[in-house]
Amino acid sequence: MPRFRAILDTMPAYKPGKAVLTADGRSYKLSSNESPYDPLPSVVEAIAEGARQINRYPDPGCAQLTEAIAQRYDVPVEHVALGAGSVTVAQQLFETVGEPGAEVIYAWRSFEAYPLLADLAGAVSVQVPLADEEHDLDAMAAAVTDRTRMIFVCNPNNPTGVSIRRDRLTAFLDKIPDNILVVLDEAYREYVRDEDVPDGLDFYRERRNVCVLRTFSKAYGLAGLRVGYLIGHEPVAGAVRKVMVPFAVNHLAQIAACASLQAEAELLTRVETVVKERTRVREALIAQGWTVPPTEANFVWLRLGERTMDFAAACAVEGVAVRPFAGEGARVSIGDPEANDAFLKAAAAFL
Repeated sequence: MPRFRAILDTMPAYKPGKAVLTADGRSYKLSSNESPYDPLPSVVEAIAEGARQINRYPDPGCAQLTEAIAQRYDVPVEHVALGAGSVTVAQQLFETVGEPGAEVIYAWRSFEAYPLLADLAGAVSVQVPLADEEHDLDAMAAAVTDRTRMIFVCNPNNPTGVSIRRDRLTAFLDKIPDNILVVLDEAYREYVRDEDVPDGLDFYRERRNVCVLRTFSKAYGLAGLRVGYLIGHEPVAGAVRKVMVPFAVNHLAQIAACASLQAEAELLTRVETVVKERTRVREALIAQGWTVPPTEANFVWLRLGERTMDFAAACAVEGVAVRPFAGEGARVSIGDPEANDAFLKAAAAFL
């Protein structure tokens, strides 16, 4: 048999959100943090027109999209790096620092791809347990050693939805040496409504060791096309571009992302609808008797412990797919009102 890296024998596969289907055809997929809405007509039209050129390779440098992102956020084009979804940009980041002995710090539980990416890059994961469903920033700062290369801060945190406010994040960054890269993973930034939750780009502009990850998969509704990006100072963005797989962001993805930026005002109106549904769902759950932490993302989190898998099974009976983490809890994405009502019915029955 061929010989593979030993780490593969210990790595669990990434588990994407699944759909469920009842006998009478009901199916509400709330297991993946996707937009519940179809792409805007203008974006679909741009994709359809772009399909005429798919016999050609995509622009390997994503020049038009890079320029559009740079203009949108008023940053130099040299400070933008792209990848096939923000998880792939995260992988590129791990590859820039990963080598034997290098440590990467992140909260746990947080985005479940972090440990997989660290293992693949040959880095050592330093997982710092959450405190009351949020990052324990003091413990994370205390975990820094001379082997620390990078720190991931998921804000809002996936899967709990809890966000870090400005004063706490500022105090944390003040403790981190300038030669350690701090990645603010802001995949859900567009859903944030708490004014005390900072925009990571403010910190990037002030600190050369801070970069920001964002995505077109969530609020922009392009999860199926895979476009993510990083904004960081040139040494950081340049390193990330070096490890990008050639042609990773396909032609239609680049076109759709550019079209989405042009239609941003219309898209963000949809985001506001999701935010209102998020508030309705959380308040309804609390009224039922659940404890639900404040969330600034497009999902809610239920700490269920040993009841987690039973809860997921009960939801599946109603055609609702949630994202369970065995022994911990369940993350439930915000869908359209019909899907949310089906979930609330299942939650009430289980409780």
